Amino acid sequence: MNKYLASHVATLPPSGIRKFFDLVATMKDVISLGVGEPDFVTPWTVRESGIFSLEQGQTMYTSNAGLFELREELSHHLYTTLGLSYDPHQEILITTGASEAVDLVMRAVLEPGDVVLVPDPSYVSYAPCAILAGASVHFVPTLAKDDFRLRVEELDKVYTPKAKLLVLSFPNNPTGAIMNREDLLPIAEFVVKHDLLVLADDIYSDLTYDGTHVSFASLPGMHDRTLFVSGFSKSYAMTGWRIGYVAGNADLIGGMTRIHQYTMLCAPIMGQIAAIEALRSATDARNDMVTEYDRRRRLMVHGFRQMGLDCFEPLGAFYVFPDISKTKLSSEEFAEQLLKAEKVAVVPGTAFGPSGEGHIRCSYAYSTEQLLEALKRITHFVEQRLANL
Repeated sequence: MNKYLASHVATLPPSGIRKFFDLVATMKDVISLGVGEPDFVTPWTVRESGIFSLEQGQTMYTSNAGLFELREELSHHLYTTLGLSYDPHQEILITTGASEAVDLVMRAVLEPGDVVLVPDPSYVSYAPCAILAGASVHFVPTLAKDDFRLRVEELDKVYTPKAKLLVLSFPNNPTGAIMNREDLLPIAEFVVKHDLLVLADDIYSDLTYDGTHVSFASLPGMHDRTLFVSGFSKSYAMTGWRIGYVAGNADLIGGMTRIHQYTMLCAPIMGQIAAIEALRSATDARNDMVTEYDRRRRLMVHGFRQMGLDCFEPLGAFYVFPDISKTKLSSEEFAEQLLKAEKVAVVPGTAFGPSGEGHIRCSYAYSTEQLLEALKRITHFVEQRLANL
């Protein structure tokens, strides 16, 4: 039946993460450092609000844009935490996770022939969503020598007049890199010079360990050019609730809402009610999670450096991206052989783009006990490999 598939779907490769973990599913006693999902449960007050909403029979549709009460809370939250001002009536759309928001941005603004500039390495969904929207992708390398920050020099190398959208995803998945205001200002100049729109995926904005996150949309002149995407999955351990959002210029949000109303209709009402409670009462719980991630972050960086591998110190998100080139194995070879030899699952760096070669991604959203055992097994694998070279 493949002949019935649209050509651009038939040639779309499977996710480099999910493809690899199909193999993991067939094995027993594997320690997985692969999935970017908090190991914490959603804070109790948030869960309780969702339970109460069900008890009260709140199981209906909401407006397409989402509960106005949630949009009001988000408007206040974004202003007080990031200095961003959005009208809750017209400039915020509640989505089914941040992933839907990314897809809506791509479909609303891209046309066949357009080019999207995507930092490399970065989250696996950006390029496929651009392709499904009819555009093509130019990857922009981010390098270890630059702490994996996006540089204008690299943008200049891949720029084409067909470029319409730039993706910014900092703190970054998989590298954990961040960009401060001084890093972002030259990017803003580039955006104005080439009349680009920006998809700013700030899903990890609350998970930073060095200073305060600076949103690209807060820079002078960037408010209307930026579509700010975020959600509740990472910060509040709410992955299964599927609540995200996109904020931006009213005309662009209006276009996304029209797509959303014909496809998703609205995000789940129980999740939206829980998200309201998260914004109101779960700040302390969120901060406690960040403190624990910070401790695990330092544990993982130390562990990889102790085994002789170079490891960039991540300053955001909950991933480390160690350099495994000393082993003379490709990223996929390393991940496959580590899984078979030591039953530890990591993600090949190439799952996140061509520049990920020579690295693996390890999530530290797991218990300290699991991380210590995983590091012990990886150390044994690396020592054996290096001894045999």
